[in-house]
Amino acid sequence: MSVDINKKLITTAPVSFIEPDKFAKGPEKGMALCLSGGGYRAMVFHLGALIRLNETGLLRTLKRISSVSGGSITAGVLGLKWSKLNFNADNVAVSLIDEIVNPVRDMASRTIDYPSVLKGKLWFGTVADKVVKSYDSVLFHGATLQDLPSDTEGPRFVLNATNVQSGALWRFSKPYMADYLVGRWPNPKVPLAMAVAASSAFPPFLSPATLDLNPRAVLPDRKAPLHKSPYIKQAVLTDGGVYDNLGLETAWKRYQTILVSDGGGQMEADEKPASEWALHTKRILDVVDNQVRCLRKRQLIESFKLKSGSMSRSGAYWGIRTQIKDYELADALDCPEKKTQKLADIDTRLKELKKSDQEKLINWGYAVCDAALRKHLDKGIEKPKGFPYPAADV
Repeated sequence: MSVDINKKLITTAPVSFIEPDKFAKGPEKGMALCLSGGGYRAMVFHLGALIRLNETGLLRTLKRISSVSGGSITAGVLGLKWSKLNFNADNVAVSLIDEIVNPVRDMASRTIDYPSVLKGKLWFGTVADKVVKSYDSVLFHGATLQDLPSDTEGPRFVLNATNVQSGALWRFSKPYMADYLVGRWPNPKVPLAMAVAASSAFPPFLSPATLDLNPRAVLPDRKAPLHKSPYIKQAVLTDGGVYDNLGLETAWKRYQTILVSDGGGQMEADEKPASEWALHTKRILDVVDNQVRCLRKRQLIESFKLKSGSMSRSGAYWGIRTQIKDYELADALDCPEKKTQKLADIDTRLKELKKSDQEKLINWGYAVCDAALRKHLDKGIEKPKGFPYPAADV
């Protein structure tokens, strides 16, 4: 009975499965990693998690990496450079720092949000165009979605945006890009910088990102109610976190083991919220973001608690606001809450981060990922020797 109920819950949800994610008897074996939004703060925090996952040999075993917003910047670089990671016999990528960590840190040393807004308002082109140009010049250098690894070469990378027209998730990946209400475009040659910019188009200032589509390339789909003009000619996209700030959906529906790295923010109470339209709009968006994050996290944690059934999952969650003492590991790396909370309070922006803050964020992502893995995924994982950047601490 539980399976029937679970199936009904899934098939009547306000989302639909896209091939090859359709519901059968339940999720398949395999491990997926989700990288949340949160601007440069999350982008750099996730680097620490990747370093620890790599040390344990788990990075190479991943079947899918699903990301939104700031997490998509990190994921985009990881996907582009996957073939250059040089995995050794222990499944450890010996080139991770050079190929992934250092380029992402270079990006984190540049402010691109406010300059893009100003240029988009004063010069030709849109704000999103300026963000695309910045990402491409620093990280992607003309690469497209077709430069990501195939399913036989590495994990499938799914960069998620939100379709403002349909209100549904828009997936970018190498095999296809799709919105289940609109249709699917196979083997898209969309610039990787464009996909990342759409995924990280924080509203209201960096949104929307407009993507011109080829209506002749979309696959026929009579079941998609919006499979028609103008939806198949142009997609108006915004930050993937508007729909799913953990990047959870495209991974949770498919795989049994789910790892989530959450570098997102947290809305604080405000007894006198601004009434001026711009600041008030931002406050409303913060409320929406907070609710989406809470609902997705609740879904994940509840699935971890279930012992069986199609809604049950194994895995681990770690967040930038997690208290490491809650994992109750006597040998966890020393991460005082007062210090980690300061890192969690860094603004959600694409604003230059000091090198010292970058190293602290990487250390914190590394430490809390380690604690989550050893507590909830595999108690046999050896304790790390120390932080990636020992002199920085957290």
